[in-house]
Amino acid sequence: YVESEGNVVEPHTVSPQTAFMFKSGCSEKVDSARATLPQRELTLDLRHNKLQRTLHDRLVVMYGPSNVGTELPSGVSTKIDLIVRQDSGYWFYEIKTALTPRACLREALGQLLEYAFWPGAQEAERFIVVGETALDKDGKEYLRRLKQRFSLPLEYEHISI
Repeated sequence: YVESEGNVVEPHTVSPQTAFMFKSGCSEKVDSARATLPQRELTLDLRHNKLQRTLHDRLVVMYGPSNVGTELPSGVSTKIDLIVRQDSGYWFYEIKTALTPRACLREALGQLLEYAFWPGAQEAERFIVVGETALDKDGKEYLRRLKQRFSLPLEYEHISI
């Protein structure tokens, strides 16, 4: 925002809207990258991609390969990290690499709500935030309050690689 001097284009105006359509499978992505900057070289660990692959493989064992897909269009010009198809509906997973469950929940909640409730979106039966740190007592209480007050089908899943 600062570098663009306030001339930021919202993502939905950049990409054409693509209708939601479930497709099983896991998109292939790299796990690391190399960036060369003046006077130094960095190796980037693309943790999100590793977590997505691990979660995909775990869910395929549980629900079958034809019921699990990654990076699927939400129907509102965004992509959902991972979806599980059930007879009763879809489960949307949002993977976060933040260091705490609180930060993961904060970063994921708005995305999940947009994926399911923006006009033209595919509604979801469950929302699952995925993070590398186990949910603590305060996080459990926060989820309980959100479910009770707003009837959100929100969950948190711990994953490690």
